[in-house]
Amino acid sequence: MPTTVSEQERRYENYRAAVGTAIEPSEQDIQQGFASGKNPDPLPKIFQPLKIRNHDFKNRIWVSPMCMYSSEDGFAADFHLAHYSQFAMRGAGLVFTEATGVLPEARISPNCLGIWKDEHMAGLSRIVKNIHQYGAKAGIQLSHSGRKGSSIPLSLSKIRDSQRATVEEGAWPDHVYGPSAVPFDNSHYKPSEMTLEQIESVQEAFVDAAVRADKAGFDVVELHGAHGYLLYQFLSPLSNRRTDNYGGSFENRTRMLIETVRRVRAVWPAEKPLFVRISSTEWVEGGWDIEDTVLLAKILVNEGVDLLDCSSGGNSSLQKIPVGPGYQIPFAARVRKDVPGLLTGAIGLITKGEQANEILETGQADVVFAAREFLRNPSFVLSSAHEMGVNIKWLNQYERGQLKPKYKFF
Repeated sequence: MPTTVSEQERRYENYRAAVGTAIEPSEQDIQQGFASGKNPDPLPKIFQPLKIRNHDFKNRIWVSPMCMYSSEDGFAADFHLAHYSQFAMRGAGLVFTEATGVLPEARISPNCLGIWKDEHMAGLSRIVKNIHQYGAKAGIQLSHSGRKGSSIPLSLSKIRDSQRATVEEGAWPDHVYGPSAVPFDNSHYKPSEMTLEQIESVQEAFVDAAVRADKAGFDVVELHGAHGYLLYQFLSPLSNRRTDNYGGSFENRTRMLIETVRRVRAVWPAEKPLFVRISSTEWVEGGWDIEDTVLLAKILVNEGVDLLDCSSGGNSSLQKIPVGPGYQIPFAARVRKDVPGLLTGAIGLITKGEQANEILETGQADVVFAAREFLRNPSFVLSSAHEMGVNIKWLNQYERGQLKPKYKFF
């Protein structure tokens, strides 16, 4: 006979549950108006757990990497601890750091996070431990800016015409490089073409950064191969004009990313997931497109990549992006359909829980990443549950503010 959970046992289970986990309400919860009845069966997909390798994610609403421009010499500050912790405290299943530079010149701006030296690990480890405290997983996005490096923080771009940071601001104009000597536009520094020795050095820097990320306790590493940064610059025929083994054909242009993935996977623990973020299309005629992405994805899954995080654009000032709700979702859907065994993440103007869940329920992606919506509403997971009638665990310290079904808060 099935075991009946007593009211007291239910309350105790709910008390111990990780914030952001769907829980069955107790009779007390229902009487006090925090739930109108049992959770939907089955649960909406965004609140179903997901296992990748040896890691169990409590839900499928995840915080996307977002640049914060709040670091000095690559070190994590108190701001970063508070910033990333708030999402874990409010139920996100996975919290990613911003693009984290694997070398000093790999940063986008002088104010971006870094992981190019051992001294960076202490601050990052402090963040990881706090994220774990609330039952979330911690991810780090390893990045190299390439020709888009040595730039100013986003907030300054509103008041300055040039994107170039100055030497006085900590910039490195003599160390900006890319696959070819082709600038992003006239407001960025012109890069030098990388030598084979520099390519080797950058790949080794990604490897060293992955080792440090593991020591710092991160659960997931994502390689940033999107938005016009170095790994993507190699992929695109618009930014890669090389004539050696790293340029020209599809095989050659993908070599840099594939070799980097292979080397990182070799040192990143087998039980930990490895993701890649990709710009699925450049939105420019003659550039990288979704067909290229599918071909690359079929290679990456065999190299041990677990999930492709499907974004777009960022590599050309000529891009024409048809921005709208969920405008990038078809890319995740296409990869998921055509590449068995590879999970996909959807991102791009996802602002409602029901919208996010529809993406997963219709098989277009396995997880949802949100960025700006988490900045507007750090409780996006909790408010999505309220919107969809799911009883979800709130932080014990915050449960007095828990949303009630009969009230509309958003």
